[in-house]
Amino acid sequence: SVPGILAQVSDIIMQYIDAAMVGVLGASASASIGLVSSSTWLVGGIIGAAASGFSVQAAHAVGAGDNRRASSLFRQSLGFTLLFSSLIAAIGASIAPSLPRWLGAEQSLWKDASAYLACFCMFLPLRQLNRLCANMLQCSGDMKTPSIMLSLMCLLDVVFNFFLIFPTRVISFAGMSFTVYGAGLGVLGAQLGTSLAVLVCAALLFYAAAFRSQILCFANSKSSWIVQKDVLAKACRIGVPMALEGSALSLAQIVSTMIIAPLGTTAIAAHSFAVTAESICYMPGFGIQQASTTLVGQSLGAKRKDLTRSFAWITVFAGIAVMTLTGAVMYIFCPYVFQFLTPVKEVQELGAHVLRYELLAEPLFAASIVVTGALRGAGDTFVPGIINLISMWGIRLTLAWFLSKRIGLSGVWIAMAIELSCRGIFFLIRLKREKWLNKGGL
Repeated sequence: SVPGILAQVSDIIMQYIDAAMVGVLGASASASIGLVSSSTWLVGGIIGAAASGFSVQAAHAVGAGDNRRASSLFRQSLGFTLLFSSLIAAIGASIAPSLPRWLGAEQSLWKDASAYLACFCMFLPLRQLNRLCANMLQCSGDMKTPSIMLSLMCLLDVVFNFFLIFPTRVISFAGMSFTVYGAGLGVLGAQLGTSLAVLVCAALLFYAAAFRSQILCFANSKSSWIVQKDVLAKACRIGVPMALEGSALSLAQIVSTMIIAPLGTTAIAAHSFAVTAESICYMPGFGIQQASTTLVGQSLGAKRKDLTRSFAWITVFAGIAVMTLTGAVMYIFCPYVFQFLTPVKEVQELGAHVLRYELLAEPLFAASIVVTGALRGAGDTFVPGIINLISMWGIRLTLAWFLSKRIGLSGVWIAMAIELSCRGIFFLIRLKREKWLNKGGL
């Protein structure tokens, strides 16, 4: 789990620096990104599901000792997922100009928000390649390479943002002044910098998987690049429920944004920064989730249900422990985190206030994250999707709509804390009943 955790922490550091760089531009710039963040999560979830549909099969093949099949699955997945992501990119780019208006945001935010989303969508096929290669390497047992690449992506993102967000300016350092050239693209520069970093790392991950990996390299298999019917059917059986789940969750986030948007620019910016600040708490959980998916998938592929059960519970308890610790630390220090993210005092105070409600739910949130990874490794994606659908739409949005009208943004975050706690309990019950152990045959 450690490489996965370090990779996720690196990703969060990148988000913090991104947010701080954009935060210098003011609350409106931050709100523009926050407005479409849920839409980028929606699209990212869909391409992630497409990658997982193939990578889980690869994990089972590796567990069974069939490296030739794992390599063949990687080869088949490339063309299909890149074509699929190109279609999603075209759809996303076409609605980008209108989406901020549909969400009910102030007109002053429309231009920057649309440009940010359009740029994100244009690079979507490269994001798909990046996600697919990282997933395949992880499921083959190589957690180290994707972690290194994600850390590199963070570094490149900061460098690109430094030159793309801000205009040409004079900087003083150690008594010396010098001119730093910049594109002055503002909000668009933040997304373009991230996308260029993704481009570099996608190329490196593809090289690592296709030519350097002992398991996945093309030399291991001479199979067709065209995806086979049975492989596609299994990928759909795994990926479609995940995509529907991710879409339902992200659409719920979009509806949540529509609930928050009328509360004003300060509320939108505070919400966006609070989400960024919280991510340092839950991203280690996603690192452990990746390890759980790999360990459970390979154990089931090896027909070791006893080992599968043990790995599932060990990773769940590890996730709960880590996220409880990070949540406690964030609860104490979140005011200082917001001072780093934004110079706007009203945003700092509101963001820290609402975040503390949600941090109380961090242990059960951890359970839901890691159990999802364990179930995914077993190929059990349909029931988790239903659980997330009911939890998000039936509990969070209903409470958020009701409470926001009475106590503003605090109500939205109280609703989030209640929903995450319920979701964690539901997933622990699913894991305990062990019906998912029979999904391993796919």
